[in-house]
Amino acid sequence: MTFDGVDFPRPGALPYLTVSEARAAIDWYTRVFGAEIAGDPVVMDDGRIGHAELIFPTGMVYVAEEFPEMGLTAAEAGATSVSLMLPVDDTDGVLARARDAGGTVERWITESHGHRNATLLDPFGHRWLLVGPVTGNHSGDTR
Repeated sequence: MTFDGVDFPRPGALPYLTVSEARAAIDWYTRVFGAEIAGDPVVMDDGRIGHAELIFPTGMVYVAEEFPEMGLTAAEAGATSVSLMLPVDDTDGVLARARDAGGTVERWITESHGHRNATLLDPFGHRWLLVGPVTGNHSGDTR
């Protein structure tokens, strides 16, 4: 897959994120990453979102509320076992939006291996590896 002139491997699996506050997560992913909601989320009888589909420029991500009674619990900060690599066209801009919207920057922007990279935790416990085109600005500190 090519995104903004940069080649990325084709994803091997469709991410299905479990979050504690699905409505807030959907809002965050649309505001920060520019995702769009595909159709109406499935709302369960108890008000929890059972399924939502978000369209990112590079593919689809599913989101659902946690259902502990089914063994589906949200990620915990500091205990995330999966990282999501997200190709972006403006690493600096996305990282700044994420930080301003309550995300935690784990690694500030660096340029290496032909990409401009940064790592953040969203407010819902998921780790995102932002990968964008190089700019020649190696400081990358947008704090």
